[in-house]
Amino acid sequence: MRIFQSHGSPHCRLITYIVASIIVTALGCAAWFTFNAAQRAPNVTFTLLSGQKISTEQLAGKVYLVNFWATSCPSCIQEMPTLVHAYNTFKDQGLEIIAVAMNYDTPSYVRNYSQTRQLPFKVALDDGSAAQQFDKIQLTPTTFVIDKGGRILKRYTGAPEPRELHQLLEAALRRNTQ
Repeated sequence: MRIFQSHGSPHCRLITYIVASIIVTALGCAAWFTFNAAQRAPNVTFTLLSGQKISTEQLAGKVYLVNFWATSCPSCIQEMPTLVHAYNTFKDQGLEIIAVAMNYDTPSYVRNYSQTRQLPFKVALDDGSAAQQFDKIQLTPTTFVIDKGGRILKRYTGAPEPRELHQLLEAALRRNTQ
């Protein structure tokens, strides 16, 4: 290319380097915003065990956690005490948790599990649409932490590490901005 040839006035070379630097910086900024912009939680309506419906739209302004799980999933059962502890620790600061049982789970098993374990948070039965809208969830447990502005802060595939989860929730609950 002619602009990178060594002959030409020093002034032209300087302008060429400045223009090239601006282009590289602009591309870098565009890439950063593209890949680092937080994904928004989809607008989903969950049907709770009680039959009540709650949507992500109704949770706007709150920090909430959506956990996809199944009673037949050993890792899901193992992580439930972590979710119960997180909920009990942060519920007074406004944390909401919705444990969404996968559509292949037997509703009576979900109801029995949540009653015998006295799960303190909302438990929903999925007809498959919530898992589909949350990025086609197939593996359980999969957990999303969503901030007050409806942005997904973190997606965990597998059980979250309790200390990391608590730090993330604490930071999200402290933030006032939406």
